[in-house]
Parts: sequence; C-alpha cells; structure tokens
Amino acid sequence: MNESNTPEGEIGTVRRIPLAEIPEGGALGAHLPSSTGGFDIILVRVGERVLGYHNECPHAGRRLDWAPGRFIVDKGHLVCAAHGAMFKLDNRFCTSGPCMGNGLVPVALQVEDGAVVLAQ
Repeated sequence: MNESNTPEGEIGTVRRIPLAEIPEGGALGAHLPSSTGGFDIILVRVGERVLGYHNECPHAGRRLDWAPGRFIVDKGHLVCAAHGAMFKLDNRFCTSGPCMGNGLVPVALQVEDGAVVLAQ
C-alpha cells in the first residue's frame, strides 16, 4: 500500500500537469475549473496511461481522498477513505465494498508533450 498525493499536499488547478508528477501506480488530486466553480478530479497513472476520474465515490457521494489531494492506493486499487470501497486504477470499477459493480465517473484527458491536459 502507498499513499499518493498532490505535490506539496495541495490540490492544483488542471492546466498542464507534467506526467512525471503523477506517481506510477499512484494518484494525484487536481481541480478542473468551470463556469459553475469546477470540480475535483483524481489523476491515476498506469504505465504510460493517465486516467481521470471525478473525486466522488458512487456509494455515498463522498470524496475518495482522506485529506485534500491525498489518496490511498493498494495493490492497483484506489481506496475510498470513507467506506473502504476499492476501485481498479485501470478501469474505474469497484471490486470490493459497498458500491461493488459501480464505477467512478471518467474524465477525458490526454497526454501532450509529457503533460496531462483536459481532452477537447
């Protein structure tokens, strides 16, 4: 088990995040701005792939991080700090816990020139 977090423990606003800042097999918190105030997301890295998910557990609508931008990652799973639900990093689906069979809401991202950006 490892603890993944946003550099310096703060949730940054997504514009361009260097791929190197997302730990392999880990998670990073970020904020996507929008006209309604935006929302928090989770960036996970599996090999060269970066996947984005809303930071919201489908079980009870709570954030998955145990502190802002800090996540528990265990054996390829993102663990909800509130109820222990486990989500596969590479496919977003809950494999254990109260929301078994449900999944995190994906966010379209892409990697350009070694940085993660919101997909257009």
